[in-house]
Amino acid sequence: MSDSTDTTTHLPEQRADAEVERAVTSSPAPAARPAPARKRRPSLVDRRTVLSAAVAGGVGVGIARLLPWHRVVEVDPPQLTAQAVATRSTLDWVSPLGDEATRVAHLLRRTSFGYTAAELESAVADGYRRTVDRLVETPPAEPPALAGADDAAQKKPQNLGQLQQWWIDWMMKTPTPFAEHMTLFWHGHFTSDFRKVGLQDPYLYWQHRTWRRFFHSDLGTVLNEVTIDPAMLRYLDLGTSSASAPNENYSRELMELFTLGVGNYTEDDVKAAAKGLAGWRFPITQAMIDSQVEAVIKRTGKPPKVTPKPDTAKTGIYVPARAYRGAPFAYLGETKVWNTQTVLQKILDHEAVAPFITQKLLTDLVATDVDDSTVTRIADRFRQSRYDMKTLMSDVLTSEEFTSGKAYRALVKSPTEVMVSAAKALQAPQLSRLIAGSGEGMGQLLFDPPTVGGWPDNASWISSTSMLARINFVTSALAQMKTVPSAASAHAQFLDSTLSPQTLAYLNATTDDRRRWAAVLSCAEFQLK
Repeated sequence: MSDSTDTTTHLPEQRADAEVERAVTSSPAPAARPAPARKRRPSLVDRRTVLSAAVAGGVGVGIARLLPWHRVVEVDPPQLTAQAVATRSTLDWVSPLGDEATRVAHLLRRTSFGYTAAELESAVADGYRRTVDRLVETPPAEPPALAGADDAAQKKPQNLGQLQQWWIDWMMKTPTPFAEHMTLFWHGHFTSDFRKVGLQDPYLYWQHRTWRRFFHSDLGTVLNEVTIDPAMLRYLDLGTSSASAPNENYSRELMELFTLGVGNYTEDDVKAAAKGLAGWRFPITQAMIDSQVEAVIKRTGKPPKVTPKPDTAKTGIYVPARAYRGAPFAYLGETKVWNTQTVLQKILDHEAVAPFITQKLLTDLVATDVDDSTVTRIADRFRQSRYDMKTLMSDVLTSEEFTSGKAYRALVKSPTEVMVSAAKALQAPQLSRLIAGSGEGMGQLLFDPPTVGGWPDNASWISSTSMLARINFVTSALAQMKTVPSAASAHAQFLDSTLSPQTLAYLNATTDDRRRWAAVLSCAEFQLK
C-alpha cells in the first residue's frame, strides 16, 4: 500500500433482511481485498551487499577500533536464516548484557516498538530496575478515539487502512510502550480478523481497545472479556450458538489455543463447553440500526414495522432463552449445569493454564527455548498471584533468563516491530502510512492474523523474500525523508556496538548519514532483539 494507494476497503452492498435486528447482528464478512500494488523505488544501498551481510557466515571474534566509529565488538557474522534462528547454530554473538546501559536497550527492544535516542538516554539514566518498574506499573495510556469508528455500519464501514494507521501512530507516540507491545501480543493470541468479523460495525475497533486494558488485569477478567467480546463472538461463532444448536468453534479454541493446550481436554469437553457457553448475541448500535432501516426503505419503499432499540453495552448481550437450562452434564471431570462463568472458572482451576500462558509470554519476551524449570518457577508465582498480569510481566523482565547471554538477540523482530523501530530511530512518525502499507509484504497485516493461531513468530519471519521486503521498506522510508538525523552514534544506540565484520565494514565505507542509516536499519543485527 503506497502513499498513492486508496486504503479504503470496498465492501459489496448487502441486501437488508426484513428482520432488522437479525440483519444488524449477523451481517456477513466483506470480500477479501486484493493485495495492494507496490511501486519499486530506487535503492539508496546495494541490496546484494546488505543482504549478503545479513546472511553471511563465518568464524572468529575480535575487537575493532575503526574511525569514525566508537569501539565495537566484532563478532561472527550471523547466518540469518529461519533454520539458524530456530537452532541458534550460527548466531555466535558476544553478549554485551553485562553492561547496564546495554541491558536497558535490550529491555526496551523487547518491551517496546523500539525507541528514540532520547528515550534510550532517559531510560539508561533511570537504570534497569526503575525502567522495568515504570514499564510494568504505569497504567496503559489510551489512544485518541478514531473518528467514525464507533458509528461504523453497513452504510459507512470502517476503513481498514485508517484503522491500521491509527494504531501505528499510537505505537510511535504512546507514553506506555510496554502496554502497546502487549496489546499486539494479545491481538496475536486472542485472534480475530477483519475478513471474518467485517468492518461494517465497530466490533474490531472495540476489541482493540479492550485488549489494551488487559495490561493491568488478571486472567480471569481477561477470559470473561474475550468470551463476550463482539468481534470474538463473530470470529469464532459463539454469537450464533445456542443450547439447541451449540457451535463448538469457540469452546475448542478457548482450550486448545487460548488457555490449556492440546492434550489437556477431550472432544467431549469441547462439546460440553459449547453447551455451557451458549446464550450470547451481538450488540447493536444506533448507527447499525439506521443503516439497515435505510436499506429496508430503499428495497421496499417503506420502513420496517418494528425497529429494535440500540444496546448500550459494547459487549455481547446475554439471552437466557438461548442458554442451556437442562440436566447436569460433565465437563473437565465435573458434572453440574454449566454456564459461561462456571466454564471459565473451571479452566482457571486447571493446572495447565499458568504454564501455558507463561510459556507464551516467555516465547515473546525471552527466547523460544526457555527451560521447563524456568516456566514452572514463573508459572507458580503467576498462579499464586491469582493470575495477576503485572506479577507475570515483572517476574519475566526481572528474571535471570531475560538478561542472560543466551537471550541476547535470540528473537527476530516482527514486521511491525522492525518498521516502527526504524521509524522511531529516524524520528519519523510521518512514516506510519508507509508502515501500514508495507506489513502485508513482510507477512504481518494488522487486524488480519493468518489463522486462529495468530501470526507465526521468530524464525518464521525470516526468508530471502521477507529480508528483501524489509530492505525495500528502509529504502522507501529514507526516500520519503527530506532530512535525516545524525547517524554518528546509531551503531551504539540501536546495535549495542556489537556488529558483524560485514556490517562494520559497510558502515565504515558509507560517506553520509543517509547511507549509514540504510546500513544500520537493513543489517541483520537490527532485525534481531
